[in-house]
Amino acid sequence: MLELIDTYWRYFLMGQFPQGPLGGLSLTLLLAALALALSLPVGIALGLARVSPWRALCWPVTALVYVVRGVPLLMVIFWGYFFLPALTGHKSDQFGTMLMALIVFDGAYLAEIVRAGIRGVPGGQWAAARSLGFTYLGAMRHVVLPQALRSMLPSLVNQFVATIKETSLGYIIGLTEVAFIATQINVQVFTRAAEVYGALALSYFVLCFGLSRLAYWLERRLKRRPVHA
Repeated sequence: MLELIDTYWRYFLMGQFPQGPLGGLSLTLLLAALALALSLPVGIALGLARVSPWRALCWPVTALVYVVRGVPLLMVIFWGYFFLPALTGHKSDQFGTMLMALIVFDGAYLAEIVRAGIRGVPGGQWAAARSLGFTYLGAMRHVVLPQALRSMLPSLVNQFVATIKETSLGYIIGLTEVAFIATQINVQVFTRAAEVYGALALSYFVLCFGLSRLAYWLERRLKRRPVHA
């Protein structure tokens, strides 16, 4: 395996970059980071709508979240890569399609994390904010949501772990993320599939296990430092 790593490590990490497009593990991390960063505001907006007292807003958003959470990510990718271009006549590239699919999919899951975080804030915080003259939106913005977001940090890290693993589905549409690159390496060395895919599995494990431990550390730290007085 060491010989294999020595030969293909740059291709595994960056694909054809800088002679060609970025790929490999770097593209996987970039895609996951962008997906989480862009889906977070989407998830917050959907989560706020889920707990809002206005049914005209709450019910359609709830239906949307249930639909997205009720289908596999692969189906969302196919919608974006095959179905939408058939309707609009415009086909996006693999990276754009995968990024949009992850934003939609992760946004729906983050919406439930946000909803749970808001529901977890004690009712006394709401009462105190309203007694000080805050409107519903003011209380949510200045009192409830900051506390909810702080308690959600471990869940957000765990969602990032899930997003890293979800990027491997980009292989289906030809995105040159790390799983696709590993397959290309395997085609070249063919008889060493165990080593190639062992290195791929190890890369995923190191990333995901490290982030899982970070989530565990954050959870323990937050328990030692309660948000609410």
